Amino acid sequence: MYTHLEDYIRELLSTIKVHSPPDLTIENVASKLKLEVVYRRKSYRFGNEIILQPGTEQQEWQLFGHELCHYLRHAGTQLLMHPLFIDLQEYQANYFAYHFCVPTFMLEQFKEVNHYEIMENFNVEEGFALRRLEMYERKMLLAWSRC
Repeated sequence: MYTHLEDYIRELLSTIKVHSPPDLTIENVASKLKLEVVYRRKSYRFGNEIILQPGTEQQEWQLFGHELCHYLRHAGTQLLMHPLFIDLQEYQANYFAYHFCVPTFMLEQFKEVNHYEIMENFNVEEGFALRRLEMYERKMLLAWSRC
């Protein structure tokens, strides 16, 4: 059983015909969502632009997932928001990035899931892969305990 966010991401990726890890690239996703990706000193979202801070491919992919959440699920400008609401949006964007960059429905296709497989197949950094694996394992344990 998927969470609301996992369903949302599965539906989004299905709609734009992204079905496997090799399809998960900034260029592919951005073009299918009609987004422009620009590189600057600081990452943020502005209209249909995702502005990314240059880094490694893995860092840029993870930042893209974070900023994509702001584009898809948040409205307004953080410049005018209460700091606690900004914190909430940042938490949501970070959580979204883990699930977008390494979708659960794709993880389920692997016979054996470990952080090396996640790093290699989803092009994310080791710390990101370890955290995502922890989330996935916790979900599997919870599902197993409910049986």
